[in-house]
Amino acid sequence: MALTLVIGNKNYSSWSLRPWIAMKAAGIAFDEVVIPLYEPGSAEEIAKYSPAGKVPILIDGDWAVWDSIAILEYLAERFPDAGLWPADPRARALARSVSAEMHGGFQPLRQACTMNLWLPVKARPQSEAVLANVARIDALWCDCRARFGQKAGGPFLFGTFGAADAMYAPVVARFHTYGLPVSATARAYMDAVMATSAWREWYDAAMQETWIMQHNEPDWPLVRGVPVSP
Repeated sequence: MALTLVIGNKNYSSWSLRPWIAMKAAGIAFDEVVIPLYEPGSAEEIAKYSPAGKVPILIDGDWAVWDSIAILEYLAERFPDAGLWPADPRARALARSVSAEMHGGFQPLRQACTMNLWLPVKARPQSEAVLANVARIDALWCDCRARFGQKAGGPFLFGTFGAADAMYAPVVARFHTYGLPVSATARAYMDAVMATSAWREWYDAAMQETWIMQHNEPDWPLVRGVPVSP
């Protein structure tokens, strides 16, 4: 029986991007159900799949798993050959640590730089708290790359694309869209993520969506469904 992943809009739903891009990169087949967020009836529609009332939700037969990191752990157990976590125990521990830190932290960055792929790419002034989050994430990426990624011979945090990369994929979008200052190592990592076919598929689909929500970019006009850069 095919897996089904219930997600929000590809333009806005950072949490949905995580399991989606992990499954695509790992070659795990699934059907998707897209529920537009911030629309009348969105909450009721999501509640049909999970009483938690949030996306993403993975449906496996008569079983539902919700929350992005729980879904990634479920998939790693369900598909052990997919390599979502590194095989080396120390690398795996670090991958889980940095993923958990992303899952529970960086609130200033989340609040100030929401994921919105339609926004024009440009540098925007940020608070010291946001810049501190950026510096911490940059350091995490550089540490993973130096200790394991480069040695494994691949461009991602631990060599090949895995669960930790999926957890940080929305951050890549935020850093890129908002022009946040990063090191050369972090920029190279971001470029590698955005060069994947899975990223491109998600991005292209986001550009075709017709749902919009209020945003804080007064200089950026919108025609419904068609973002127009100033």
